[in-house]
Amino acid sequence: MPRIAYVNGRYVPHAQASVHVEDRGFQFADSIYEVIALMNGRLADEEGHLDRLERSLSELRIALPMPRKSIRIVMRELVRRNRLKNGSIYMQVTRGQAQRDFKFPKGISPSFVMIVYNATYDTEARKKAVKKVVTVPDLRWKRRDIKSTALLPQVLAKQAAADKGAYEAWMIDDDGYISEGSSSNAWIVDGKGNLVTRPTANNRILKGVTRNALQALCKREKIKIIERAFTAKEAYKAKEAFTSSATALIAPVGEIDGHKIGNGKCGKITAKLFDLYMDYARDNPPPQQERWNPK
Repeated sequence: MPRIAYVNGRYVPHAQASVHVEDRGFQFADSIYEVIALMNGRLADEEGHLDRLERSLSELRIALPMPRKSIRIVMRELVRRNRLKNGSIYMQVTRGQAQRDFKFPKGISPSFVMIVYNATYDTEARKKAVKKVVTVPDLRWKRRDIKSTALLPQVLAKQAAADKGAYEAWMIDDDGYISEGSSSNAWIVDGKGNLVTRPTANNRILKGVTRNALQALCKREKIKIIERAFTAKEAYKAKEAFTSSATALIAPVGEIDGHKIGNGKCGKITAKLFDLYMDYARDNPPPQQERWNPK
């Protein structure tokens, strides 16, 4: 069956899905996006992603294109029309179409698009698919907490990783600490067995929705998390390492900059967290999570 996309109130064939050349998302990356995994017909972490969508739009002073209830309806209708059970939804909201000018234009409406992708979520296969990571300088702007489509530094980081045969790039900030991956949050298990990830109390990293769910699961299961920055040298000596994101989920890391992590395979804590997350994302009610503060 041909793919169907949603563009500004219409369901259209994917090949015909488009926005105007003067859309501000196209010209300025003046836009926000979200990606939600679909597992067994269920949208994983749906509320967390919609919370973050609203928060990011608010930070850029872009209006929500429609009420949240309507967004949910559109997502489900798009899934239905594409006969999709496992995959992902990509949604993007731009400030809208206007003659090119850096200032916010008046009297325009946001553009809103959604597309879907097929995917498989084979837990055991993903555990075995241990990834390589390389480190690169973090070149991004200072509002990394906003899920903007201004992703050129991440594109360059991801390509740098690909050029070295790696899956992901972990970016190092000006203070010498790993901030996060080009499209994921970074985690390690230190020499004492502590689960370590960078805090999100400021604007220096994106607050991952999957990361947020993992924190809630760890709290429920009494798994200790230490939120602090860590260096690449510390990561080289970690017992385990992994990344987390909406569609890659939890990806075990077996090598960083050529340094073998643990035994080079998916570690016990990583595997346990993967199982906990998949159980929750596919079938069970979500654990109690921290909600985004719109301010």
